[in-house]
Formats: sequence, structure tokens, C-alpha cells
Amino acid sequence: MRCRHFLTSLLSPLSFANPPSRPLASRARAVAQPPAQRRAALAEPDVGISRFASSLPGFRGALKQRYSDFVVHEVARDGTLVRLTSFDLPDERADTDDEADADLPHALESFRLLCGDADCEALRGFLSRVSEGDSDVSPIILSPDADKAHRLEVHDFFKRNFIFLVTDTVEHSDGVQRCIRVRLRSGPRGRRNRTGTGSSEPSGWRDDRPFDSRGSVTWPYHLGKFLRFHLYKENKDTQEALRVIGKMLGLQPRSFRIAGTKDKRAITTQQVTLFKVHASRLAALNNKLTGIKVGDFKSVIAESEDMIKVAVDGLIKSGFINYYGLQRFGSASVPTHLVGAALLRGEWRSAVSLILDPREGDILDYFCCFTTRNFNM
Repeated sequence: MRCRHFLTSLLSPLSFANPPSRPLASRARAVAQPPAQRRAALAEPDVGISRFASSLPGFRGALKQRYSDFVVHEVARDGTLVRLTSFDLPDERADTDDEADADLPHALESFRLLCGDADCEALRGFLSRVSEGDSDVSPIILSPDADKAHRLEVHDFFKRNFIFLVTDTVEHSDGVQRCIRVRLRSGPRGRRNRTGTGSSEPSGWRDDRPFDSRGSVTWPYHLGKFLRFHLYKENKDTQEALRVIGKMLGLQPRSFRIAGTKDKRAITTQQVTLFKVHASRLAALNNKLTGIKVGDFKSVIAESEDMIKVAVDGLIKSGFINYYGLQRFGSASVPTHLVGAALLRGEWRSAVSLILDPREGDILDYFCCFTTRNFNM
């Protein structure tokens, strides 16, 4: 009902029963003000910007005329600029069992120093059952560990030394204790345990959470589940480019993960992540794509639950710095932040007027004459 009354009050000046108090033609004439009376150009202090990246004086000029004048490189997590440098495919060959067996004693000794004798013996027995071809080997749960930083080290250790194993953190039914669960990744070394539980599991541990089962169950055990690649595009929106690639691969646009949409009228390069897609399928598209190229393929492994929680906690505690400039406030005669401020204050009529009222440069002569003629009938 509030919306209905609101729209009625907005539309009433246009009804024939209630003609406007001032003809529209006179409103149009009022808009056509001399240059001296027009609104001054928007400046940084008008929108609360008081600091700049450098103290150098600015200058005016046409910096972006063609789309190729605007080149954007995303910044990677390590601080480097994302560039398209290679179309080579990553090496997806698995290490041989002989190579893995040769490193096993050294890896177990490192694990003993990290987690202690009890956990080392539990892992040794687990690996022994795997090597014997046990197709239904149950996960093992390591000793309770309240140190989040130490759990991160353990997760990272398994990523580096036992790529055919997967770890996650489980919680005790008391809601306090936490420990790391280790299980066999799907692949040639063995099959995933059907139930995800086993008799070796201590009583009281919540082990009923399913493992990540998205995508193909036959995905190679030695590859990370995520493929990261660099997307290079010219004069195309990010979503448009991903829709084209997704259509060729038979994937939905939501299958792609990006840090943000890059400008259309520009040459941009950014990182994109896909779940369980081989790099060879993407690389084969380069000869078919126009204005789009993909490369710098890399298989990546998702961060552990503990690592993600640390990152989220840091974001909640410290936040982040959002750099912005006048380009965020629009180029129209009424800056978008004024409309937003009116909406936040609940001044709905003022917000709509800022959007719809005639402004300098509007062509209203034909509309005004037509409307005035109808009002006079």
C-alpha cells in the first residue's frame, strides 16, 4: 500500500485532471541556464576525498579515448601483476609409487617432529593399509589440537608431502576440542571410504560431515580440484567473456570464480578459477575465441578450513582499505552519491526528482509541445 500511494503521488502531476502548476515548456526553459549558472564540475572535496596517492599537481587531458588506452592488470595475492605470459599446459602426470616410497621415511620423521609419536604411528599404520590395497580404509583422527596455528602447519604438511591424502578439521561433541581428520583421496591408490567413519575413530567425534563430492568422482587424485588461469580480454565485459567460454565448455557462468568484474572498454587481465576442469579443454578454445585469450594454467588446492577462518577473522577485526576516486560517483549532472544520500534519509520524492527532473542538455521541446497540447484539449 505504501508503494501504491508513493507511485500515485509521483504520477499525479501527469494526470489530465491535475495539470502541473507550471507548464512543462516553462520548466524546460528554466533548465536552459546560461553557462555561468550551471552546476560547477564535481571536485574531490565535494564527495569527502581529502587525501591523494601523491603530492604531485594534477593535469587535464584525454587519457582514455580508445579502449586500448585503458590497460588493467589485476594484482595477485603475492603482489605481482596478473599478465598473460604462457599458453603451456601444466604437467598433470602423477609421481610414481617408487618416488613416493623413497620419500616416505623422511616424511614420516618430519611428521613425528610436528605431531608426536602417537600420531606418527597412526599415520604409519594408515599408510600401510593403503599400500596393501585396502579399498575401504577408514579415515584416522589425530590427537586433539587446540592450537589453530599448529593445525594450519599440519594441513600444509599433508599438502606438501602426501598429495593423495586429504585433511580437514572435525569438532568433538563437547563443542570445544578440535582435531584433524586424514582420509584417502579418490584415485588409483584406493577408493574413498563409503561411510566416512571407522572403528578406529575416537568416540564422540563428529565425523558425519560429507567430504567435498562436487564434480566427477574419477578426478585424478594427484591434481588439485581447482584450475586457476589468466583471462585476457579486449573491449569485452568480464561476464560476457565468461559466458562465451562457458558456452563452449558446456558450463554455467556461475562455475567461474573471479575477484571482480573488469572494465569493458579496456584491455584487462585477471585470474579466474574453475572447479574440476582440465587445462587442455580451455587451451583448445584459444583458436576459436575473438578478443579473448586464456593461459598461465595452474592447478591449485583449496585452503583448509582453519586457514579460511583465520582470513575471515582478520577481515572482521581489521577490515580493508577501499581506494576510490571521482569515477565512483558517476558522470551525470546529478552525482549518484546525492541520490544515495536521499535514499538513506528516506527522502523518496527528492531521490526520484534527482533522477527524473529535467536537467541541462535535456531535449524536451517536442515532448513539452505534445504534452501542453494534450493538456489544453
